[in-house]
Amino acid sequence: MDFRLDDDQLALQAGMRQLLERCFSRERLREAVDAQEVRGVQRGGRRGDRQGVQQVVQQVVQGSQGFRRTSTGWDVGRALWRELGEAGFFALRLPEKGGGVGLGVPEAVLLFEEAGRALVPGPLVATHLAAGLVPGAAEGTRVVTALTGPGTAEHLGAADSVLLLDGAGARVMATDGGTGPRVLDARPVQSVDPLTPLYAVQELPSPALTRLMTDGDGGRLCSEATLLTAAQQLGSALRTLDMAVLHAGTRRQFGRPIGSFQAVQHLCARMLVRAEIARSGVYAASLTMANCDIAGAKLLADEAAVRNARDCLQVHGGMGFTWDADVHLHLKRAWLRREQWRTPAAAEEELAAGLLAGDGHGAA
Repeated sequence: MDFRLDDDQLALQAGMRQLLERCFSRERLREAVDAQEVRGVQRGGRRGDRQGVQQVVQQVVQGSQGFRRTSTGWDVGRALWRELGEAGFFALRLPEKGGGVGLGVPEAVLLFEEAGRALVPGPLVATHLAAGLVPGAAEGTRVVTALTGPGTAEHLGAADSVLLLDGAGARVMATDGGTGPRVLDARPVQSVDPLTPLYAVQELPSPALTRLMTDGDGGRLCSEATLLTAAQQLGSALRTLDMAVLHAGTRRQFGRPIGSFQAVQHLCARMLVRAEIARSGVYAASLTMANCDIAGAKLLADEAAVRNARDCLQVHGGMGFTWDADVHLHLKRAWLRREQWRTPAAAEEELAAGLLAGDGHGAA
């Protein structure tokens, strides 16, 4: 099987990278993150007041502000959502006669890889899945988060709809005006990622409060969400590899670039191997769409994202531990995504079941 991208796929990936560099550059990412520090200092005292910073970080991880309706928060996020919608990010897999682009899962994986590389915040996967089910999702004018059962929901306070995948079908509940936490009786919980507020949901709503959008597609949508999340992890792993190599080539110790030291070279080499193995797994799963392959891709991508971020931090040394470095943002997002849609334990069980059954290529 040939996993090399064709010219159209390469152009699609390059176009999305250029779009994100313009709409959500590294500067915009830092603007969103650093705004939390500025607000905390304003409450806690002068800039650099550590107590003030800690207070606002606590507020952010509890979801009291997050990406909602601040000048550098969800207002920016909604503008980005609309630009992604206009570019066809959410409608990529809808048929052309339905206003979509008419492409498939392999192409969606390429776009989500770029989103993971740029650390684009927000419920991208859920909104992409909701395109064609929830009016406005395909165009990026409606933000959709998702739940597969009682647990945590990201960006619930900012979502316009909640996609419920707790059974064979897909249900949708409207949460306009930030009513999600109240309707679901959800409480904010700590999130390791400063740009991903989380809410704990103890019980899902009854069918009477929701609309059934599809019947029998719940499992397929969950599998697709798992694969797209793995693609985001892959993008993050590739980005931290680039960051480590760049730093190793420019940072000097003892009159030499640290990249000339064997220990640093070995770290970067291991990062490359992890990322390329994960890339092969994710790309292969996008073609077969077998449950076993998707589980394996998620495991490989999770490991690559987390361990590459940790090794990148190691290459950066003391600088990597600072708030101003981007390394910690990739590590925190990787930790969060590792537990989304299919946890490592669940993926291992599914992979083992597929291998024991002797057909790792059963239909998803």
